[in-house]
Amino acid sequence: MIFRSKGVQAKSPFTLDQQGISTSADQYWNLGTAPLVEAALANGEGILAKDGPLVVKTGKHTGRSASDKFIVRDAETESTVWWGKTNVPMTPEHFATLKADFFAALGQKDKLYIADLFGGSQPEHRVNVRVINEFAWHNLFIRTLLVRPGAEELAGFTPEYTIIDLPTFQADPARHGSRSETVIAVNFTEKLILIGGTRYAGEMKKSVFGILNYLLPTRGVMPMHCSANIGPDGDTAVFFGLSGTGKTTLSADASRTLIGDDEHGWSDTAVFNFEGGCYAKMINLSAEAEPEIFATTKRFGTVLENVVIDEETREIDLDDNSLAENSRGSYPIDFIPNASEKNLGPVPKNIIFLTADAYGVLPPIARLTPEQAMYHFLSGYTARVAGTEIGVTEPTATFSTCFGAPFMPRHPSVYGNLLKERINKGGVTCWLVNTGWTGGKYGVGKRMPIKVTRALLNAALDGSLNNAEFRVDPNFGFQVPVAVPGVDSTILDPRATWDDKAAYDETAGKLVKQFVDNFAQFEDHVDASVREAALTAA
Repeated sequence: MIFRSKGVQAKSPFTLDQQGISTSADQYWNLGTAPLVEAALANGEGILAKDGPLVVKTGKHTGRSASDKFIVRDAETESTVWWGKTNVPMTPEHFATLKADFFAALGQKDKLYIADLFGGSQPEHRVNVRVINEFAWHNLFIRTLLVRPGAEELAGFTPEYTIIDLPTFQADPARHGSRSETVIAVNFTEKLILIGGTRYAGEMKKSVFGILNYLLPTRGVMPMHCSANIGPDGDTAVFFGLSGTGKTTLSADASRTLIGDDEHGWSDTAVFNFEGGCYAKMINLSAEAEPEIFATTKRFGTVLENVVIDEETREIDLDDNSLAENSRGSYPIDFIPNASEKNLGPVPKNIIFLTADAYGVLPPIARLTPEQAMYHFLSGYTARVAGTEIGVTEPTATFSTCFGAPFMPRHPSVYGNLLKERINKGGVTCWLVNTGWTGGKYGVGKRMPIKVTRALLNAALDGSLNNAEFRVDPNFGFQVPVAVPGVDSTILDPRATWDDKAAYDETAGKLVKQFVDNFAQFEDHVDASVREAALTAA
């Protein structure tokens, strides 16, 4: 099969030539799902599964390459970016060389796939993003994940930011200032992001998230690494959490309307999705526990990354992790039956901080004061789940401020203070939910049953949990329910689930110390009430 048709294209009047990109490649602009799947198959980029999804492999990069990401340090970013272990600088000179080499590489390609898209569903807060890909399936991925403009919007589209994604490009550390042959370089001044040396498509979506995390706080909009849904009474719930903590799974609830599964903004009038699709973990996906997401694995238009497939029968095996623990599926948000038509909802009534506690110390749910909420938001405690990043082979306790430090260019206090202001203004109820371990730490205990988590969340969101009897946790000072209908009361008290109570006390003490030590970096950036919440944990 030879892919010849360029399909029905809506080409922006703002051409690649006008961006300084000279290339003789065939250019495929704003293709729909079917033409991009056809192109990917013709190019040998993947194969179709029995029920319709496109199945692809990403090679050695099955997660983000966090240590290969750089931000250009210049007059624009010198005082606005929180420089350190997460936001690593690249010199303007190295970026200029990298950009020249990227543009030269574009000139040598036979085919390029270009998508003009929006980052953000609320029109007054969105950003125009152009993505240029050498792989058709990468273009399908980003077209699925971002917000797709209509024909009239494309006719006048001018990109504000451009992402060039070339998996076959190999960076040279000596020449480009990179760490390896893989590079993700962000230039906020030139509004250009260069991604090379990795086939992992998630780098593109997180790059757009980084753009919005940089831009929106200056407009008073809170950017959030979270999922969100709406209850039957119009109550919005926001679920903060890192990958693997349950954002996608818990927000895809048949009884509630899905706004989105990963990235949102909180403006004065709405919680709005940054994206138009979902990116769910596929490993061990269960039709019983996650029916809405499981159904997407049987749909044409879904892209499955690193999912094992029988090449004869084309049957997929979601339980096989031989290619990656971080197997993923991307699909349009309307594949979830009860998704929001406009990808937005009212401002939230409940905020849930999701954590996968590898120590088995935290209760399955706890109620937080606004000050405790800011404390836990800035702490961002969880277990980094195997496969999410290269080199992580088992859950490891970590603190990722704002539940998304790798994507937050500005100082954490910027996001923390925005959150606290909005919680106080809206009278929002905040909860900490542990989807990690119970009955012992990782390797001894077991993962929190999803049925327990869902039951507790339902009680929190419908308001009935507020009427329960609460106890004050002796380690962290937050309120923990003593009994909840339909839930074994033992599991509500993590110490009671451990056979060795002394071991629990010792482990809890170690975790509290890690919290306190980690929070020391924020003490000068928060007010006294939040510092007192921190001291409660001590």
